[in-house]
Amino acid sequence: MQRWRGYDAAPGGWGRSVVTIGVFDGVHKGHQATIGHAVTRARELGVQSVVVTFDPHPAEVVRPGSHPAVLTEPARKAELIEALGVDVLCVVPFTPEFSRLPAEQFVHDVLVEHLHAALVVVGSNFRFGHRAAGDVALLETLGRTFGFGVEGGPLVAEDGTVFSSTYIRSCVDAGDVGAAAAALGRPHRLEGVVVRGDQRGRELGFPTANLLCHRYAAVPADGVYAARLIRRGQREPLMAAVSVGTNPTFSGRERRVEAYALDFDGDLYGERLALDFVAHLRGQIRYDSIEPLIAQMKQDVERTRRALG
Repeated sequence: MQRWRGYDAAPGGWGRSVVTIGVFDGVHKGHQATIGHAVTRARELGVQSVVVTFDPHPAEVVRPGSHPAVLTEPARKAELIEALGVDVLCVVPFTPEFSRLPAEQFVHDVLVEHLHAALVVVGSNFRFGHRAAGDVALLETLGRTFGFGVEGGPLVAEDGTVFSSTYIRSCVDAGDVGAAAAALGRPHRLEGVVVRGDQRGRELGFPTANLLCHRYAAVPADGVYAARLIRRGQREPLMAAVSVGTNPTFSGRERRVEAYALDFDGDLYGERLALDFVAHLRGQIRYDSIEPLIAQMKQDVERTRRALG
């Protein structure tokens, strides 16, 4: 998959293409259906498939301070999109100037002049241009003017719930990692670098990796989870019991993500890890002494083994 920074990175002599556009945070089942449809149509037409996405998140530029929790960091999002068979990932820098581009100019500059769109595939709720003034109906009208077709990507729903990034963020925020996984088509992943903490877990017999995550990362609700811990260069993931919260037994105030890797004896400091959250085991509990906490942690480890099979 080619990766372009900006649509003006399209090479000279670039031919026609099938384009789909969106933030695609999470690359969930709905995104997979839309992108997959674009890839299929591109192959049928014998042209390249292009996914146009944005960095940073448009919400942060249009309404500073409103950046939503991020389900997939840029590198992970690119990996997931590439796995769908896309030919080109075009990441457009979303600047204040770009946000003020009228809908008609967006279509002319991006889709026509640079990407030479033969077909544009979008969801039925697609909006574009300054103040999101453009919709699918306008896109179809402009397509007739400029000579490209427009097709809707199917919305994916289950039991009446349409899968969306907003819905998945709400699941993660509530600690319902099972529902999040059902919408994503895979477990919700959290990535970060292992940094030194209080080393209290080691004293208790459960040394944990303290994960420093991206400031906008979608961190699950406080509680204890069963997760798979993925290390770079390692084929098999480790089982991990993960605590998210402030360590109430020790009157902690800083919210942390701490992973205890089962059956592992080694040093993870400085490593960049990923945690795939599989099951929510329990909420955070404050204990009056160490002994019941240790007993509970032993139960957490056994429940983690069962949850991960």
